[in-house]
Amino acid sequence: MVELIELNTERLRLRQWRAADREPFAQLNADPRVMEFFPSPLERSASDAMAEHIQSLISERGWGFWAVEVKEGNEFIGFVGLHTPAPEFPFSPCVEVGWRIAFGHWGKGYATEAAKDALRVGFELLHLPEIVSFTAVHNRRSRAVMDRLGMCEAAETFEHPHVPVGHPLRQHCLYRLSQEQWQAWCRITRR
Repeated sequence: MVELIELNTERLRLRQWRAADREPFAQLNADPRVMEFFPSPLERSASDAMAEHIQSLISERGWGFWAVEVKEGNEFIGFVGLHTPAPEFPFSPCVEVGWRIAFGHWGKGYATEAAKDALRVGFELLHLPEIVSFTAVHNRRSRAVMDRLGMCEAAETFEHPHVPVGHPLRQHCLYRLSQEQWQAWCRITRR
């Protein structure tokens, strides 16, 4: 039996997924503002399948894209965590840190707060040598989170293998953070 990891930050709880998360997850996946830098919003069946897949990966490994809720009120607001991208990516094998937060909770620092703890798990519990993050080149909000996490932008962009050729979102940027950079960043920020 794999030990399931759950996290608590100052304001958030990163936990296992529940059946009750499916409806608010489907709502955020259908929101064109949340899905602006994805090829299209998700229909309910695709959203449910994604939640099921995320949940099964956590069951197998103990970690993944955790469901995130605000401690005050226990409201589900999206996911944040660690994931192993598909092998078709030019920088695979790797582990990424990623997030998807409901629009009503943007601008509160939740993605950064939760991702910092996800990075801590990756480096201090899983002993990963490096964690990456990536997004469409025009996604300034996610890129700002990556900067706040102390991640370093790679010099070259890449074409996302799951975005259709010719699609305006196919070009992506990659950010990296090594174990050594994480330790230095923690010393500087006194984390």
